[in-house]
Amino acid sequence: MGVGGSIVSFVIIWWLCLFCVLPIRQRNVWEEPEEHAKGVDRGAPVNPEIWFKVRLTTMIAIPVWFVVFLLVSSGVLQPD
Repeated sequence: MGVGGSIVSFVIIWWLCLFCVLPIRQRNVWEEPEEHAKGVDRGAPVNPEIWFKVRLTTMIAIPVWFVVFLLVSSGVLQPD
């Protein structure tokens, strides 16, 4: 796998991991009504903690990408 393929596969794996991590530690306004202003949607997150989730996603995506990279480099997986 070349540099371009490695970057593209990492971005795809990172993006998939992000969607898995987004619901972690999620609290909505309807769960804590005292912490929001009037007019805020009930499904809006109280504190999305986005930087925590970006770091967690990166920490998960790096080893997953490394395993995929080793499998492709060894010939077990052969992308078309």
